[in-house]
Amino acid sequence: MVRILVADKLADAGLKVLEDADGVEFDVKTGLKPDDLKKTIGDYDGVIVRSATKLTADVLAAAGKLQAVARAGVGVDNVDCEAATAAGILVMNTPDANTISTAEHTVMLMMALSRDVVAACESLKSGKWDRKAFVGAQLAGKTLGVIGLGRIGSAVARRGLGLEMRVIGYDPFFTEKTAVDGRVPMFTDLDAMVAECDFLTVHTPKTEKTAGMIGEKQLAKAKPSLRIINCARGGIIDETALAKALADGKIAGAGLDVFSAEPPEDRTLLDLPNVVCTPHLGAQTAEAQRAVAEDAARCMVAYLCEGRVIANAVNAPRSLAVDEATRPFLELISRMGKLLAPLAEQGLKKLTVTYRGPVGKRDTGVLTRTAAVQVMQPSFDARLNVINVGKVADDRGIEIAESRTEKAPVFANQITIEVVGPESTHSIEGAVFGDGLPRILAIDGYRMEMKPAGEMIILFNDDRPGVIGLVGMTFGAHDINIADMTISRQGDRACMLLSTDTPPNPEGLAAMAAQGPI
Repeated sequence: MVRILVADKLADAGLKVLEDADGVEFDVKTGLKPDDLKKTIGDYDGVIVRSATKLTADVLAAAGKLQAVARAGVGVDNVDCEAATAAGILVMNTPDANTISTAEHTVMLMMALSRDVVAACESLKSGKWDRKAFVGAQLAGKTLGVIGLGRIGSAVARRGLGLEMRVIGYDPFFTEKTAVDGRVPMFTDLDAMVAECDFLTVHTPKTEKTAGMIGEKQLAKAKPSLRIINCARGGIIDETALAKALADGKIAGAGLDVFSAEPPEDRTLLDLPNVVCTPHLGAQTAEAQRAVAEDAARCMVAYLCEGRVIANAVNAPRSLAVDEATRPFLELISRMGKLLAPLAEQGLKKLTVTYRGPVGKRDTGVLTRTAAVQVMQPSFDARLNVINVGKVADDRGIEIAESRTEKAPVFANQITIEVVGPESTHSIEGAVFGDGLPRILAIDGYRMEMKPAGEMIILFNDDRPGVIGLVGMTFGAHDINIADMTISRQGDRACMLLSTDTPPNPEGLAAMAAQGPI
Protein backbone atom coordinates (compact mmCIF):
# COMPACT_ATOMS: atom_id res chain seq x y z
CA MET A 1 0.00 0.00 0.00
CA VAL A 2 1.33 3.43 -1.05
CA ARG A 3 0.90 6.29 1.41
CA ILE A 4 0.67 9.88 0.17
CA LEU A 5 0.64 13.06 2.23
CA VAL A 6 -1.29 16.06 0.90
CA ALA A 7 0.47 18.87 2.75
CA ASP A 8 -1.36 21.87 1.22
CA LYS A 9 -4.97 22.56 0.29
CA LEU A 10 -5.67 20.68 -2.94
CA ALA A 11 -8.70 21.00 -5.19
CA ASP A 12 -11.25 18.21 -4.77
CA ALA A 13 -10.51 16.98 -8.29
CA GLY A 14 -6.97 16.09 -7.21
CA LEU A 15 -8.18 14.27 -4.11
CA LYS A 16 -10.62 12.31 -6.31
CA VAL A 17 -7.69 11.04 -8.39
CA LEU A 18 -6.08 9.70 -5.22
CA GLU A 19 -9.36 8.18 -3.99
CA ASP A 20 -9.85 6.32 -7.26
CA ALA A 21 -6.29 4.94 -7.44
CA ASP A 22 -5.76 1.32 -6.42
CA GLY A 23 -3.34 0.68 -3.60
CA VAL A 24 -3.23 4.28 -2.38
CA GLU A 25 -3.88 5.69 1.07
CA PHE A 26 -3.64 9.44 1.60
CA ASP A 27 -3.85 11.91 4.45
CA VAL A 28 -4.60 15.61 4.18
CA LYS A 29 -2.52 17.49 6.77
CA THR A 30 -2.23 21.16 5.93
CA GLY A 31 -0.45 23.90 7.84
CA LEU A 32 2.15 21.62 9.42
CA LYS A 33 4.98 23.42 11.20
CA PRO A 34 8.48 22.57 9.90
CA ASP A 35 9.26 20.41 12.93
CA ASP A 36 5.98 18.54 12.64
CA LEU A 37 6.49 18.08 8.90
CA LYS A 38 9.98 16.74 9.56
CA LYS A 39 8.59 14.19 12.02
CA THR A 40 5.79 13.15 9.65
CA ILE A 41 7.16 13.17 6.11
CA GLY A 42 9.27 10.02 6.43
CA ASP A 43 6.17 7.89 6.95
CA TYR A 44 4.93 8.57 3.41
CA ASP A 45 5.97 7.37 -0.03
CA GLY A 46 4.91 10.62 -1.66
CA VAL A 47 3.96 14.17 -0.75
CA ILE A 48 1.88 16.67 -2.74
CA VAL A 49 2.41 20.37 -2.04
CA ARG A 50 1.32 23.74 -3.39
CA SER A 51 3.43 26.78 -2.47
CA ALA A 52 2.83 27.08 1.28
CA THR A 53 4.71 23.98 2.46
CA LYS A 54 8.49 24.35 2.35
CA LEU A 55 10.41 21.14 1.70
CA THR A 56 13.81 22.37 2.84
CA ALA A 57 17.04 20.40 3.04
CA ASP A 58 16.44 20.07 6.77
CA VAL A 59 12.98 18.58 6.24
CA LEU A 60 14.17 16.29 3.46
CA ALA A 61 17.01 15.06 5.66
CA ALA A 62 14.29 13.15 7.51
CA ALA A 63 12.74 11.85 4.28
CA GLY A 64 12.60 8.25 5.49
CA LYS A 65 10.81 6.21 2.81
CA LEU A 66 9.76 9.27 0.79
CA GLN A 67 10.22 8.59 -2.92
CA ALA A 68 8.47 11.43 -4.73
CA VAL A 69 7.30 15.03 -4.40
CA ALA A 70 4.61 16.50 -6.65
CA ARG A 71 4.22 20.28 -6.78
CA ALA A 72 0.73 21.33 -7.86
CA GLY A 73 2.00 24.28 -9.89
CA VAL A 74 4.96 25.26 -12.02
CA GLY A 75 7.55 26.75 -9.68
CA VAL A 76 9.43 24.52 -7.25
CA ASP A 77 11.07 27.29 -5.23
CA ASN A 78 9.60 25.77 -2.08
CA VAL A 79 11.32 22.42 -2.72
CA ASP A 80 15.06 21.97 -2.24
CA CYS A 81 15.60 20.01 -5.45
CA GLU A 82 19.29 19.42 -4.79
CA ALA A 83 18.52 17.88 -1.41
CA ALA A 84 15.74 15.83 -2.97
CA THR A 85 18.05 14.53 -5.68
CA ALA A 86 20.73 13.67 -3.16
CA ALA A 87 18.11 11.69 -1.22
CA GLY A 88 16.91 9.89 -4.37
CA ILE A 89 13.54 11.67 -4.34
CA LEU A 90 11.82 12.44 -7.63
CA VAL A 91 10.42 15.97 -7.85
CA MET A 92 7.59 16.64 -10.32
CA ASN A 93 5.55 19.73 -11.21
CA THR A 94 2.59 20.59 -13.46
CA PRO A 95 3.92 22.88 -16.20
CA ASP A 96 1.03 22.57 -18.65
CA ALA A 97 -1.96 23.08 -16.38
CA ASN A 98 -1.93 26.89 -16.26
CA THR A 99 -1.14 27.56 -19.94
CA ILE A 100 -4.64 28.58 -21.01
CA SER A 101 -5.38 30.64 -17.90
CA THR A 102 -2.14 32.62 -18.21
CA ALA A 103 -2.63 33.14 -21.95
CA GLU A 104 -6.18 34.39 -21.34
CA HIS A 105 -4.99 36.72 -18.59
CA THR A 106 -2.45 38.17 -21.02
CA VAL A 107 -5.15 38.84 -23.61
CA MET A 108 -7.40 40.29 -20.91
CA LEU A 109 -4.74 42.84 -19.92
CA MET A 110 -4.17 43.64 -23.58
CA MET A 111 -7.87 44.34 -24.08
CA ALA A 112 -8.16 46.33 -20.86
CA LEU A 113 -5.28 48.51 -21.97
CA SER A 114 -6.59 49.05 -25.48
CA ARG A 115 -10.02 50.23 -24.27
CA ASP A 116 -9.14 52.01 -20.98
CA VAL A 117 -11.46 49.59 -19.20
CA VAL A 118 -10.23 50.20 -15.65
CA ALA A 119 -10.20 54.01 -15.88
CA ALA A 120 -13.60 54.05 -17.58
CA CYS A 121 -15.04 51.77 -14.89
CA GLU A 122 -13.70 53.97 -12.09
CA SER A 123 -15.02 57.10 -13.83
CA LEU A 124 -18.51 55.68 -14.21
CA LYS A 125 -18.63 54.41 -10.63
CA SER A 126 -17.67 57.87 -9.40
CA GLY A 127 -20.84 59.26 -11.00
CA LYS A 128 -19.49 60.51 -14.34
CA TRP A 129 -20.62 59.68 -17.88
CA ASP A 130 -17.56 60.80 -19.81
CA ARG A 131 -17.51 58.78 -23.03
CA LYS A 132 -15.26 61.21 -24.90
CA ALA A 133 -12.44 60.76 -22.38
CA PHE A 134 -12.06 57.08 -23.25
CA VAL A 135 -11.31 56.67 -26.94
CA GLY A 136 -9.67 53.28 -27.24
CA ALA A 137 -7.82 51.36 -29.92
CA GLN A 138 -9.07 48.19 -31.59
CA LEU A 139 -6.82 45.13 -31.66
CA ALA A 140 -7.61 43.98 -35.21
CA GLY A 141 -4.93 45.14 -37.60
CA LYS A 142 -2.44 45.94 -34.81
CA THR A 143 0.95 44.23 -34.47
CA LEU A 144 1.43 41.94 -31.46
CA GLY A 145 4.99 40.95 -30.60
CA VAL A 146 5.47 37.77 -28.54
CA ILE A 147 8.80 37.21 -26.82
CA GLY A 148 9.18 33.51 -26.03
CA LEU A 149 7.26 30.98 -28.13
CA GLY A 150 6.94 28.21 -25.59
CA ARG A 151 3.60 26.81 -24.40
CA ILE A 152 2.13 30.06 -23.09
CA GLY A 153 3.68 32.32 -25.71
CA SER A 154 2.34 30.14 -28.51
CA ALA A 155 -1.11 30.11 -26.88
CA VAL A 156 -1.09 33.92 -26.73
CA ALA A 157 0.04 34.09 -30.36
CA ARG A 158 -2.87 31.89 -31.47
CA ARG A 159 -5.33 34.10 -29.64
CA GLY A 160 -3.80 37.19 -31.20
CA LEU A 161 -4.23 35.66 -34.64
CA GLY A 162 -7.84 34.90 -33.78
CA LEU A 163 -8.33 38.59 -33.03
CA GLU A 164 -7.06 39.39 -36.55
CA MET A 165 -3.83 40.88 -35.27
CA ARG A 166 -0.49 40.67 -37.05
CA VAL A 167 1.60 38.49 -34.73
CA ILE A 168 5.41 38.44 -34.80
CA GLY A 169 7.80 36.61 -32.50
CA TYR A 170 11.27 36.54 -30.98
CA ASP A 171 12.89 33.57 -29.25
CA PRO A 172 16.66 32.96 -29.46
CA PHE A 173 16.12 29.22 -28.85
CA PHE A 174 13.49 28.88 -31.57
CA THR A 175 15.52 28.36 -34.74
CA GLU A 176 12.77 28.11 -37.35
CA LYS A 177 11.86 31.15 -39.44
CA THR A 178 8.20 30.91 -38.45
CA ALA A 179 6.19 29.58 -35.52
CA VAL A 180 2.59 28.53 -34.83
CA ASP A 181 2.16 26.54 -38.03
CA GLY A 182 3.98 29.11 -40.13
CA ARG A 183 1.66 31.97 -39.17
CA VAL A 184 4.09 33.88 -36.93
CA PRO A 185 7.29 35.22 -38.54
CA MET A 186 10.25 35.04 -36.18
CA PHE A 187 12.72 37.88 -35.73
CA THR A 188 16.38 37.39 -34.89
CA ASP A 189 16.82 41.01 -33.78
CA LEU A 190 14.85 41.89 -30.64
CA ASP A 191 15.21 45.66 -31.10
CA ALA A 192 13.90 45.46 -34.66
CA MET A 193 10.87 43.46 -33.53
CA VAL A 194 10.02 45.84 -30.68
CA ALA A 195 10.10 48.78 -33.09
CA GLU A 196 7.22 47.24 -35.09
CA CYS A 197 4.92 46.42 -32.19
CA ASP A 198 1.71 48.05 -31.01
CA PHE A 199 1.46 45.43 -28.26
CA LEU A 200 4.34 43.45 -26.76
CA THR A 201 4.08 40.51 -24.37
CA VAL A 202 6.88 38.52 -22.72
CA HIS A 203 6.72 34.79 -22.00
CA THR A 204 10.27 33.76 -21.20
CA PRO A 205 11.78 32.35 -18.03
CA LYS A 206 13.74 34.83 -15.96
CA THR A 207 17.45 34.13 -16.29
CA GLU A 208 20.60 36.21 -16.25
CA LYS A 209 20.15 36.71 -19.99
CA THR A 210 16.46 37.66 -19.91
CA ALA A 211 16.51 39.90 -16.82
CA GLY A 212 15.96 43.44 -18.07
CA MET A 213 15.85 42.30 -21.70
CA ILE A 214 13.26 45.02 -22.36
CA GLY A 215 14.95 48.16 -21.11
CA GLU A 216 15.74 51.74 -21.98
CA LYS A 217 17.37 50.82 -25.31
CA GLN A 218 14.37 48.85 -26.58
CA LEU A 219 11.78 51.33 -25.24
CA ALA A 220 13.58 54.18 -27.04
CA LYS A 221 12.90 52.40 -30.34
CA ALA A 222 9.21 51.72 -29.57
CA LYS A 223 6.19 53.35 -31.15
CA PRO A 224 4.27 55.84 -28.96
CA SER A 225 1.34 53.45 -29.35
CA LEU A 226 3.18 50.54 -27.70
CA ARG A 227 1.45 48.77 -24.83
CA ILE A 228 3.51 46.17 -22.92
CA ILE A 229 2.15 43.15 -21.04
CA ASN A 230 4.05 40.95 -18.58
CA CYS A 231 2.41 37.83 -17.15
CA ALA A 232 5.67 35.85 -17.03
CA ARG A 233 8.17 36.91 -14.35
CA GLY A 234 8.91 40.24 -12.75
CA GLY A 235 12.20 41.77 -13.82
CA ILE A 236 12.21 40.63 -17.42
CA ILE A 237 11.14 44.20 -18.18
CA ASP A 238 13.32 46.85 -16.56
CA GLU A 239 10.75 48.43 -14.23
CA THR A 240 12.64 51.71 -13.81
CA ALA A 241 12.99 52.20 -17.56
CA LEU A 242 9.35 51.19 -18.07
CA ALA A 243 8.06 53.65 -15.47
CA LYS A 244 10.04 56.49 -17.07
CA ALA A 245 8.83 55.64 -20.58
CA LEU A 246 5.21 55.53 -19.36
CA ALA A 247 5.49 58.74 -17.37
CA ASP A 248 7.13 60.58 -20.27
CA GLY A 249 4.53 59.38 -22.77
CA LYS A 250 7.13 57.46 -24.80
CA ILE A 251 4.80 54.45 -24.82
CA ALA A 252 1.06 54.19 -24.30
CA GLY A 253 0.60 51.77 -21.44
CA ALA A 254 1.51 48.61 -19.57
CA GLY A 255 -0.42 45.63 -18.21
CA LEU A 256 1.47 43.95 -15.37
CA ASP A 257 0.63 40.77 -13.48
CA VAL A 258 4.12 40.16 -12.07
CA PHE A 259 6.72 42.34 -10.41
CA SER A 260 10.37 42.18 -9.36
CA ALA A 261 9.22 42.21 -5.73
CA GLU A 262 5.87 40.69 -4.83
CA PRO A 263 4.02 42.44 -3.38
CA PRO A 264 5.68 45.49 -5.00
CA GLU A 265 7.71 47.57 -2.59
CA ASP A 266 7.91 50.54 -4.98
CA ARG A 267 4.53 51.90 -6.06
CA THR A 268 5.86 54.05 -8.92
CA LEU A 269 4.44 51.78 -11.62
CA LEU A 270 1.23 51.01 -9.76
CA ASP A 271 0.37 54.69 -9.36
CA LEU A 272 0.74 55.56 -13.05
CA PRO A 273 -2.65 56.13 -14.77
CA ASN A 274 -1.60 54.19 -17.89
CA VAL A 275 -0.79 51.00 -15.98
CA VAL A 276 -3.30 48.18 -15.46
CA CYS A 277 -2.05 45.75 -12.83
CA THR A 278 -3.13 42.56 -11.07
CA PRO A 279 -1.55 40.64 -8.14
CA HIS A 280 -0.03 37.65 -10.02
CA LEU A 281 -3.35 36.18 -11.12
CA GLY A 282 -2.21 34.42 -14.30
CA ALA A 283 -2.99 30.95 -12.97
CA GLN A 284 -5.71 31.98 -10.52
CA THR A 285 -8.72 30.41 -12.18
CA ALA A 286 -10.87 27.58 -10.88
CA GLU A 287 -10.02 25.59 -13.99
CA ALA A 288 -6.27 26.05 -13.59
CA GLN A 289 -6.37 25.19 -9.90
CA ARG A 290 -8.37 22.05 -10.67
CA ALA A 291 -5.97 21.12 -13.46
CA VAL A 292 -2.80 21.51 -11.36
CA ALA A 293 -4.38 19.39 -8.59
CA GLU A 294 -5.34 16.62 -11.01
CA ASP A 295 -1.98 16.69 -12.78
CA ALA A 296 -0.03 16.54 -9.51
CA ALA A 297 -2.07 13.60 -8.24
CA ARG A 298 -1.81 11.73 -11.54
CA CYS A 299 1.96 12.23 -11.69
CA MET A 300 2.30 10.86 -8.19
CA VAL A 301 0.12 7.82 -8.84
CA ALA A 302 1.88 7.07 -12.13
CA TYR A 303 5.28 7.06 -10.47
CA LEU A 304 4.45 5.22 -7.27
CA CYS A 305 1.81 2.80 -8.54
CA GLU A 306 2.28 2.34 -12.27
CA GLY A 307 5.77 1.04 -12.75
CA ARG A 308 7.84 4.17 -12.16
CA VAL A 309 6.20 6.08 -15.00
CA ILE A 310 7.80 9.53 -14.83
CA ALA A 311 5.95 12.69 -15.89
CA ASN A 312 7.05 16.32 -15.56
CA ALA A 313 10.21 15.52 -13.60
CA VAL A 314 12.33 18.49 -12.55
CA ASN A 315 15.23 16.52 -11.09
CA ALA A 316 17.06 13.27 -11.77
CA PRO A 317 15.52 10.27 -10.00
CA ARG A 318 17.49 7.52 -8.30
CA SER A 319 16.81 5.12 -11.18
CA LEU A 320 19.29 7.07 -13.31
CA ALA A 321 22.18 6.70 -10.89
CA VAL A 322 25.52 6.24 -12.70
CA ASP A 323 27.73 3.24 -11.97
CA GLU A 324 31.38 3.71 -11.04
CA ALA A 325 32.65 2.67 -14.50
CA THR A 326 30.58 5.39 -16.18
CA ARG A 327 31.27 8.12 -13.61
CA PRO A 328 34.54 9.41 -15.21
CA PHE A 329 32.73 9.83 -18.55
CA LEU A 330 29.86 11.62 -16.83
CA GLU A 331 32.34 14.02 -15.22
CA LEU A 332 34.06 14.58 -18.57
CA ILE A 333 30.92 15.23 -20.58
CA SER A 334 29.49 17.49 -17.88
CA ARG A 335 32.58 19.71 -17.95
CA MET A 336 32.63 19.65 -21.75
CA GLY A 337 29.01 20.79 -21.90
CA LYS A 338 29.63 23.63 -19.44
CA LEU A 339 32.59 24.83 -21.47
CA LEU A 340 30.60 24.69 -24.70
CA ALA A 341 27.50 26.45 -23.33
CA PRO A 342 28.74 30.06 -23.79
CA LEU A 343 29.60 29.30 -27.43
CA ALA A 344 25.98 28.18 -28.01
CA GLU A 345 24.24 31.12 -26.35
CA GLN A 346 23.10 32.62 -29.67
CA GLY A 347 20.72 29.74 -30.21
CA LEU A 348 20.79 26.00 -30.71
CA LYS A 349 19.35 23.90 -33.53
CA LYS A 350 21.11 20.59 -33.00
CA LEU A 351 23.39 18.96 -30.44
CA THR A 352 25.27 15.81 -31.42
CA VAL A 353 27.44 13.67 -29.18
CA THR A 354 29.84 11.29 -30.92
CA TYR A 355 31.40 8.39 -29.01
CA ARG A 356 34.58 6.77 -30.32
CA GLY A 357 36.09 3.58 -28.97
CA PRO A 358 34.85 1.28 -26.17
CA VAL A 359 32.80 4.05 -24.56
CA GLY A 360 30.48 3.81 -27.56
CA LYS A 361 29.44 0.32 -26.47
CA ARG A 362 27.94 1.66 -23.25
CA ASP A 363 24.39 2.84 -22.66
CA THR A 364 25.20 6.48 -23.34
CA GLY A 365 21.72 7.96 -22.97
CA VAL A 366 22.50 9.53 -19.60
CA LEU A 367 25.77 10.95 -20.96
CA THR A 368 24.12 12.50 -24.02
CA ARG A 369 21.32 14.02 -21.99
CA THR A 370 23.84 15.35 -19.46
CA ALA A 371 25.68 17.11 -22.29
CA ALA A 372 22.41 18.69 -23.44
CA VAL A 373 21.55 19.80 -19.90
CA GLN A 374 24.89 21.56 -19.44
CA VAL A 375 24.75 23.28 -22.84
CA MET A 376 21.13 24.43 -22.52
CA GLN A 377 20.81 25.19 -18.80
CA PRO A 378 22.17 28.77 -18.84
CA SER A 379 19.25 29.80 -21.06
CA PHE A 380 16.51 28.40 -18.82
CA ASP A 381 15.41 29.33 -15.32
CA ALA A 382 13.65 25.99 -14.88
CA ARG A 383 15.86 23.18 -13.63
CA LEU A 384 16.88 21.00 -16.57
CA ASN A 385 17.91 17.42 -15.93
CA VAL A 386 18.46 14.15 -17.72
CA ILE A 387 14.74 13.42 -17.54
CA ASN A 388 13.16 16.62 -18.81
CA VAL A 389 15.83 17.93 -21.18
CA GLY A 390 14.53 15.87 -24.09
CA LYS A 391 11.02 17.32 -23.81
CA VAL A 392 12.36 20.85 -23.39
CA ALA A 393 14.51 20.38 -26.49
CA ASP A 394 11.56 19.02 -28.48
CA ASP A 395 9.38 21.95 -27.42
CA ARG A 396 12.06 24.35 -28.69
CA GLY A 397 12.76 22.49 -31.93
CA ILE A 398 16.24 21.43 -30.78
CA GLU A 399 17.47 18.07 -32.05
CA ILE A 400 19.57 15.94 -29.70
CA ALA A 401 21.45 13.15 -31.46
CA GLU A 402 24.30 10.73 -30.86
CA SER A 403 26.58 8.63 -33.01
CA ARG A 404 29.23 6.07 -32.24
CA THR A 405 32.14 4.23 -33.76
CA GLU A 406 34.40 1.58 -32.28
CA LYS A 407 37.49 3.19 -33.81
CA ALA A 408 38.97 6.08 -31.85
CA PRO A 409 41.19 8.44 -33.90
CA VAL A 410 43.82 8.88 -31.16
CA PHE A 411 42.56 7.87 -27.75
CA ALA A 412 40.60 4.79 -26.74
CA ASN A 413 37.61 6.58 -25.24
CA GLN A 414 36.96 9.85 -27.02
CA ILE A 415 33.82 12.00 -26.94
CA THR A 416 32.90 14.95 -29.16
CA ILE A 417 30.03 17.37 -28.57
CA GLU A 418 28.99 19.49 -31.55
CA VAL A 419 26.39 22.25 -31.37
CA VAL A 420 24.84 23.79 -34.47
CA GLY A 421 23.19 27.18 -34.13
CA PRO A 422 21.47 29.51 -36.58
CA GLU A 423 24.74 31.01 -37.76
CA SER A 424 27.63 28.98 -36.33
CA THR A 425 28.87 25.54 -35.35
CA HIS A 426 31.07 24.81 -32.33
CA SER A 427 32.60 21.65 -30.95
CA ILE A 428 34.60 20.31 -28.05
CA GLU A 429 36.49 17.01 -27.78
CA GLY A 430 37.53 15.09 -24.69
CA ALA A 431 38.66 11.69 -23.50
CA VAL A 432 39.14 9.62 -20.36
CA PHE A 433 42.75 8.44 -20.20
CA GLY A 434 44.04 5.24 -18.67
CA ASP A 435 44.49 6.98 -15.32
CA GLY A 436 40.71 7.44 -15.21
CA LEU A 437 41.02 11.22 -15.40
CA PRO A 438 39.22 13.29 -18.05
CA ARG A 439 41.04 15.54 -20.51
CA ILE A 440 39.93 18.30 -22.89
CA LEU A 441 41.51 17.58 -26.30
CA ALA A 442 40.16 20.32 -28.57
CA ILE A 443 37.83 23.31 -28.72
CA ASP A 444 36.59 24.34 -32.17
CA GLY A 445 39.49 22.42 -33.71
CA TYR A 446 42.19 24.00 -31.52
CA ARG A 447 44.16 20.97 -30.31
CA MET A 448 45.22 20.83 -26.65
CA GLU A 449 45.39 18.58 -23.63
CA MET A 450 44.16 19.85 -20.28
CA LYS A 451 42.47 18.39 -17.22
CA PRO A 452 39.08 20.08 -16.70
CA ALA A 453 39.44 21.25 -13.10
CA GLY A 454 38.34 24.27 -11.13
CA GLU A 455 36.60 27.18 -12.79
CA MET A 456 37.40 27.33 -16.51
CA ILE A 457 37.49 30.21 -18.99
CA ILE A 458 37.86 30.13 -22.79
CA LEU A 459 39.45 33.07 -24.61
CA PHE A 460 39.89 33.41 -28.38
CA ASN A 461 42.50 35.97 -29.42
CA ASP A 462 44.86 37.16 -32.14
CA ASP A 463 48.15 35.30 -31.93
CA ARG A 464 50.40 38.23 -31.04
CA PRO A 465 52.88 39.16 -28.30
CA GLY A 466 51.56 40.43 -24.98
CA VAL A 467 48.21 38.67 -24.83
CA ILE A 468 49.21 36.19 -22.10
CA GLY A 469 50.61 39.02 -20.00
CA LEU A 470 47.48 41.12 -20.52
CA VAL A 471 45.24 38.28 -19.37
CA GLY A 472 47.44 37.55 -16.35
CA MET A 473 47.67 41.20 -15.29
CA THR A 474 43.94 41.83 -15.72
CA PHE A 475 42.91 38.80 -13.70
CA GLY A 476 45.67 39.35 -11.15
CA ALA A 477 44.50 42.90 -10.52
CA HIS A 478 41.15 41.43 -9.47
CA ASP A 479 42.57 38.62 -7.29
CA ILE A 480 41.75 35.88 -9.80
CA ASN A 481 44.50 33.29 -9.59
CA ILE A 482 45.17 31.25 -12.73
CA ALA A 483 45.83 27.64 -11.74
CA ASP A 484 46.48 26.20 -15.20
CA MET A 485 46.60 27.38 -18.79
CA THR A 486 46.96 25.89 -22.23
CA ILE A 487 47.18 27.65 -25.58
CA SER A 488 46.54 26.33 -29.07
CA ARG A 489 47.12 28.19 -32.34
CA GLN A 490 45.66 28.08 -35.83
CA GLY A 491 47.20 30.53 -38.26
CA ASP A 492 47.03 34.01 -36.74
CA ARG A 493 44.39 33.05 -34.13
CA ALA A 494 44.75 31.28 -30.79
CA CYS A 495 42.52 29.67 -28.18
CA MET A 496 43.44 30.02 -24.52
CA LEU A 497 41.89 27.69 -21.93
CA LEU A 498 42.35 28.72 -18.30
CA SER A 499 41.40 27.24 -14.97
CA THR A 500 41.23 29.37 -11.85
CA ASP A 501 41.40 28.46 -8.16
CA THR A 502 38.15 30.24 -7.33
CA PRO A 503 35.14 31.40 -9.33
CA PRO A 504 36.13 34.56 -11.25
CA ASN A 505 34.51 37.63 -9.73
CA PRO A 506 32.22 39.74 -11.94
CA GLU A 507 34.59 42.71 -11.75
CA GLY A 508 37.47 40.69 -13.16
CA LEU A 509 35.38 39.27 -15.98
CA ALA A 510 34.06 42.73 -16.79
CA ALA A 511 37.60 44.10 -16.86
CA MET A 512 38.65 41.32 -19.22
CA ALA A 513 35.66 41.98 -21.48
CA ALA A 514 36.49 45.68 -21.48
CA GLN A 515 39.77 44.89 -23.18
CA GLY A 516 37.74 44.29 -26.34
CA PRO A 517 38.76 41.76 -29.01
CA ILE A 518 42.22 40.44 -28.20
